Amino acid sequence: MDTLHLVLNAVTVIFIAATMFAAGLRATVPALRGVFADVPLLLPALTANMVVIPLLGWGIGALFGLSSASFIALVLIASSPGGPFGAKLAAVQQGDVVAGAAMQVLLASLGSLTFAPTASAVLIAADIGTKVSLDVGALVRTVALLQLVPFAIGLLLRRYAEPTAQSWHPTAAAVSNITFLVVLAGMLLGNWRDVAELFGSLALLAGFLLAVFAFAVGTLLAAGPMTRRTTMGGVASVRNAGPALAAIGLAFADQPAVLGALAAILLSGLAAALPIATLLSRRRSAPETPGTEVLRNDTSVR
Repeated sequence: MDTLHLVLNAVTVIFIAATMFAAGLRATVPALRGVFADVPLLLPALTANMVVIPLLGWGIGALFGLSSASFIALVLIASSPGGPFGAKLAAVQQGDVVAGAAMQVLLASLGSLTFAPTASAVLIAADIGTKVSLDVGALVRTVALLQLVPFAIGLLLRRYAEPTAQSWHPTAAAVSNITFLVVLAGMLLGNWRDVAELFGSLALLAGFLLAVFAFAVGTLLAAGPMTRRTTMGGVASVRNAGPALAAIGLAFADQPAVLGALAAILLSGLAAALPIATLLSRRRSAPETPGTEVLRNDTSVR
């Protein structure tokens, strides 16, 4: 089991670094600058992802009376914005892919700094009956190192060596996807007893509802045309597993119960977000009746 944990931790580090490196290779300074300058887009997204959704995680966990392990996993996920699958959901739903990718990268980068204090504050305030001690400084340093440095390297390559960045991106994205699957499988297999105990519990429902409510909050708080608003909803619904995994390794010594709950909540969240994006895509692909396009354009102008 110790060997499995060592391997899982190593693959987790590769997953986090590769994910942000691939994001940097794909990002552009003008796109990120555009998100920063678009205050009506930026402020609601930050409010939704870094304030409202962590509070939703706390509220859902308290309402369902989750066990300590499941509550911790739910709060860690809720406090970690900028999941890489959020940009993919923008493509799935035929949304605003450019804005979605830029916002996902921005949230993941800022989340490197806000994740630890947010999760720590919620867990302490929730008083779940189990002593929780997060070394916020160490966690911020670790997550920021694993996320911001690879992202900065990828961004610099994209800016000053674009052909190299474009040729490296498919490989980096493949490494990110494969290592995520390996980490997820490792959590499920290595902690299968804890995962099995969650079936029939409210933890899976809690993860499902968190993703649904996060999608709704991200959409409702966003501004602009509906394609952009639902894109922000998709980005909000998919959380970043990397910081949560780092926190479990540093603060909870890779406790099987917390790892198992995290894996189950991640899967239930994807099970909620992906069908919503698929349904939106089908609606946008449906044949339009005469006058629909004119009406939509008139509405967007208003």
